[in-house]
Amino acid sequence: MVDWNLAVATATRLMRPGPDVSRDEARAVVAELRRHARSAEEHVRGFTGLGTPETHDTPLLVVDRPGWVRANVAGFRELLKPLLDKMQERRGTSPGTMVMGAVGGKVTGVELGMLLSFLASRVLGQYETFAPATRDLPAGAHGGGRLLLVAPNIVHVERELDVEPHDFRLWVTLHEETHRTQFTAVPWLRDHLEGEIQAFLSETDVDPMTVLERVREAAQSLVGGRPEGEEGDEGRSLVEIVQTPAQREILGRLTAVMSLLEGHADYVMDGVGPEVVPSVAEIREKFQQRRAKGASRLDMALRKLLGLDAKLRQYRDGERFVRAVVDEVGMEGFNRVWTSPNTLPTKAEIGKPADWITRVHRKPEA
Repeated sequence: MVDWNLAVATATRLMRPGPDVSRDEARAVVAELRRHARSAEEHVRGFTGLGTPETHDTPLLVVDRPGWVRANVAGFRELLKPLLDKMQERRGTSPGTMVMGAVGGKVTGVELGMLLSFLASRVLGQYETFAPATRDLPAGAHGGGRLLLVAPNIVHVERELDVEPHDFRLWVTLHEETHRTQFTAVPWLRDHLEGEIQAFLSETDVDPMTVLERVREAAQSLVGGRPEGEEGDEGRSLVEIVQTPAQREILGRLTAVMSLLEGHADYVMDGVGPEVVPSVAEIREKFQQRRAKGASRLDMALRKLLGLDAKLRQYRDGERFVRAVVDEVGMEGFNRVWTSPNTLPTKAEIGKPADWITRVHRKPEA
């Protein structure tokens, strides 16, 4: 269904070259990122009250752009396996369908590779929640997971923003280390998130004609060619448009969780930053401007098409939720969010933190 090797090869061939650094400079950057990750772990644990040294069983990998692609393809392959197996069963095993499947797999591999090549130069770091261990890419012993820091992208952005490199590298690791802490300190979170994603995928229409029809309608909407009288798809990404009603419900819950995780990481990064990152105010201001404007009109169009602009809203809305809750009930009170899936905020509560506080911290009637 997907030629994964072709996806890696395509992404590697199309991706932009990294910044110009010498071999010695590259070694120094890798070593510094590893040191910062160790110190960031202590800072995050002390600020949030989450986790212990023993809970951090997932490895840290400092990678280049091709390494990031290989790691993500391995993760995609693992996460999408149930859906692809289901589609393979529906397709059948006749010679004609097998030939079409081979051709389709190569087309999908090229398309995935093109997407990964676009993202490979933009991601600074990533906690791979569902990463399986491979020969070249170790993962956590209990359910996988690994923390990736993409060294060339970090160097590229610190130069582009003209900020102090050592401060910026620590600032980035604080955000990514918060994600590792979230998943290692809250054992049920990974399984809950995987369950939601698998439920989302299980609702996917596996009939090719249905999928093609939805893609056609999405394309019409995006180019302004939607039939007259149809409303409601303005401003939505391709990812959102092709969902079933059941998937939209799941997507709402996933959006709330991701907003929480991203907003919490931003809040922690800003909370720890002033104490350990001297130029944090300058870094934050310049980075926010970069996030908001994008690199070019093409970049902004692709972000919209892929739904990446929604991720920017998650950072903003999630951080507001975390800040409002901590201001009201303190960090210990906020940490009740990690008690169980039932204490996670809903999508509506992300926008109305007081409603979450009322629900989770409601006092018994006298």
